[in-house]
Amino acid sequence: MALDSATLSAINFLAEKWEVSKAEVMRRAVKRAKEETDLKDQQPKPIEALDWLQKGGGLTVREAEAFREEVRAEREAKRYWWEH
Repeated sequence: MALDSATLSAINFLAEKWEVSKAEVMRRAVKRAKEETDLKDQQPKPIEALDWLQKGGGLTVREAEAFREEVRAEREAKRYWWEH
């Protein structure tokens, strides 16, 4: 494997800072890159997210109605006397 001087400098810096070997720096970097890629791959595409939200976002009709009522009650409780 061939690395440019900037990458080698960064690896050396991190190895000293973290007090680990250069190989450990590489392992951690690859592991993190893999985790970030996996997480990104699991996220829905924007149109998929919109479809999901328009279909209720995972709430049942009963849960949605209960949530609406809870929000309505909170708003009513926070009104000033002159707003009634």
